[in-house]
Amino acid sequence: MTAIEFTDRLAVIATMHHKELAIAPILQASLGIKVTVPQDFNSDLFGTFTRDIDRPANQIETAKIKAARALEITNADLAIASEGSFFPHPILGIAYNRELVLLMDQKHDFTVYGESLSTDTNFRHQEISSYEQAYEFALKIGFPDHAVVLMPDAQTSAKQSIYKGINSIEFLKENVMELLRTYPTIHIETDMRALYNPTRMNNIAKATEDLVRKLQQLCPNCDFVNFDIVKRLKGLPCELCGLPTQSIRAHLYKCDRCEFQQEFIFPDGKQFADPMYCSYCNP
Repeated sequence: MTAIEFTDRLAVIATMHHKELAIAPILQASLGIKVTVPQDFNSDLFGTFTRDIDRPANQIETAKIKAARALEITNADLAIASEGSFFPHPILGIAYNRELVLLMDQKHDFTVYGESLSTDTNFRHQEISSYEQAYEFALKIGFPDHAVVLMPDAQTSAKQSIYKGINSIEFLKENVMELLRTYPTIHIETDMRALYNPTRMNNIAKATEDLVRKLQQLCPNCDFVNFDIVKRLKGLPCELCGLPTQSIRAHLYKCDRCEFQQEFIFPDGKQFADPMYCSYCNP
């Protein structure tokens, strides 16, 4: 197996939310990939942030399903699909954004995804009972550059009751007042679709950069892409007593194709750990 050549290959991006604006320039500049977007591709069929359509699988598998569907309806053998999710940070408790940008290469029979994990997100929601509250919420999430969504409540499933892409004061007031004529309180949240959320679009670009890194990181044994870290090995010796600590001593890299493995020691440039991290010197 030799290094895969991407220059001038056509990749179809499975999106209807203009993600190509974040993805295409990076793929073109770094790999020479040409991109296209399929006409009438309805990515909402694979899940919506407003919860009216469930995601068919987990984040990675859904990206694969979208990429495969894009290949089915085009003549390309290379597809790109992106999936985002938002959840509380496991330690900080604040909103956390995980973006995946996946490449599916039908010609060479492999998939690779890049990832971005970031607290840089305006993902928020709130129950409101007045236009003033809606406007205050909107300003906090970066309105009008970032849009908002309105619905009767957080569990709304009826599409006709969900107002998306609200990015003007006129539409905000009109839709808030219309819903409040029927409901005493309503639900407002950030529109997390990429074309209405520049902050998320930036994280998609970072995930694309990670994808490019993996595609350019080749296995020393078979020259295949995605020779990447599979495990971080602890045991960096203490600078004072020499005993192994919980600090990282090496990164273990592995090739998906030939399963070749290689350790790279002292990945942080440090051969010894500070004694403060040693359970013997600092029990």
